[in-house]
Amino acid sequence: MNTAPATLPAYVALAGPTASGKTAAAMAIASRYPAEIISVDSALVYCGLDIGTAKPSAAELAAVPHHLINIRDPLQAYSAAEFVTDATRLIQDISARGKLPLLVGGTMLYLKALRHGLDEMPKADAAVRGVIEQEAAQKGWPALHAELALVDPVTAARLAPGDSQRIARALEVYRLSGQPLSSFHKTKTTTPHGTDPGADNLADAPGGVPSLLISLEPWDRARLHRRIAQRFDLMLANGFLDEVRALRARGDLHPDLPSMRCVGYRQAWEYLDALQPPANGTAPTRHADPPPSLSDLREKGIAATRQLAKRQITWLRSMPERHIVACDAPDALAKVLALVDGFLARG
Repeated sequence: MNTAPATLPAYVALAGPTASGKTAAAMAIASRYPAEIISVDSALVYCGLDIGTAKPSAAELAAVPHHLINIRDPLQAYSAAEFVTDATRLIQDISARGKLPLLVGGTMLYLKALRHGLDEMPKADAAVRGVIEQEAAQKGWPALHAELALVDPVTAARLAPGDSQRIARALEVYRLSGQPLSSFHKTKTTTPHGTDPGADNLADAPGGVPSLLISLEPWDRARLHRRIAQRFDLMLANGFLDEVRALRARGDLHPDLPSMRCVGYRQAWEYLDALQPPANGTAPTRHADPPPSLSDLREKGIAATRQLAKRQITWLRSMPERHIVACDAPDALAKVLALVDGFLARG
C-alpha cells in the first residue's frame, strides 16, 4: 500500500551531498525572499550534536526561522514517517503566514518520502532481528552486506559494509516480506523532466504539488572530497572530540543508537573507546595494537563522509525531477537564485 504525498502549497527544496554548500545557498535565498527553513537532516534533529553535524550557527538560526532542528534527545529515534508529518504541517503553516517554505538538507530518504510517499513496510520483528544479529556475530557485517547485495542490490549499493543498523533492517524487511527494502521506496507517480543545469522547465513535484527541487551536485568529485576534508579538520579544531566526550559522559548513550551512528560520531566514539584502558584495569599485552592516533580518526572520518556523499548522490539520481546546479561552479549561487526567481515568478 502506497501512502501518496499530501497536497501541499508551493515550496522550494534544496538538496545535495554533504559539504556541497546547501546552507550558504539557503541563506542567500532567505535573504532575497521571506522564507523559513525546514531542515531535511536526520542528524540535526538531535540536541547536543552541533559541531559534528555542521549545525547552523547561532547567527544563522537568528537570521532566519529554522524548523526540525534540536527536536529530539540523542536517546530518541526520528523516522521518515515522522518527518513527513512534521514537514507537511510546517509547509502549510509557513505558506499560510505568507512566507516561502524552504526545505534544506541531505537526508534523501526524508525528501523522497515527502515528495513520493512511503509504502508501508513490515514493522520491526525482534525474533527475526535476533537471528540476523546472531548471524552477524558469526560471519561479520560485511558478509551480511554481501548477502543483502544479492537480494536488494539497490539498498546494498548505498550502505557501507559496516552499517550494521541499516543492513539489519534491510535484511529484516526482506525476510519478513519477501520484497527488497528498495521496493518500498520506489516512486509510482514521478514525471521526469530536464535535469540540465540551465533548464528552465520548472515542473511540479509528483502528485501535482507545485515545488522546485534544486540539487547541488559536484562536477569535480575531487573538489568535493577536498571540501569534506577541510570541513572535518575544522570540526576537529572546533572541539568535536570534546563534544563526543560530553555525549559519552552522559552515561545513557551507546554507539548503536541512531544518533551515535551519524557519520563522524560513530568514528569518534570508536576512537575514544580504543583509547580507554582494558575494563579490568590490567595493562595491555605486549602484542596489543597501539592506540589509534588522531590522524587515524581523521582518515576514517573523512572516508566515512565521502561514502555518505556518494550515497546521497545515488539517492538524488533517483529523483529525475531535480534541477542540477554544479556546486563547484563559480556561478552556482547565481544559478540557484535564478531557478528560485523563475519558479516564484510562475506564481
